[in-house]
Amino acid sequence: MEGVILVVDDDHKTVDLVSLYLTRDGYTVLPAYDGEQALLAARRLKPDLIILDLMLPGLDGTAVCQTLKGESQTPIIMLTARRTDDDKLLGLEVGADDYVTKPFNARELLARVHAVLRRMGPARIPP
Repeated sequence: MEGVILVVDDDHKTVDLVSLYLTRDGYTVLPAYDGEQALLAARRLKPDLIILDLMLPGLDGTAVCQTLKGESQTPIIMLTARRTDDDKLLGLEVGADDYVTKPFNARELLARVHAVLRRMGPARIPP
């Protein structure tokens, strides 16, 4: 699989919007709507990158990020409405590779996706 991104958010509209931008940019998008789904999908499908909300039902994004970072080096971008400095620091401290706040600019999110994948090496950016 090439250019596969797991998008995790309990807000279906956010997942749909992010998916639209990513698919237009050539990525394959896998949706998940809670922490447990995110863990299962990440383990089974091994995406190239995960876009993860902090506020999820069940396991929150912090727990999901910590768990996944303990199992693999898959890059994670937090995409969340939590915007305080403490929230950002927590997200980065638990293993997020980048942190984007909602509302977000689609071009900026895509640029950050490209940058994180570029830093990870073997993952390829679609043309």
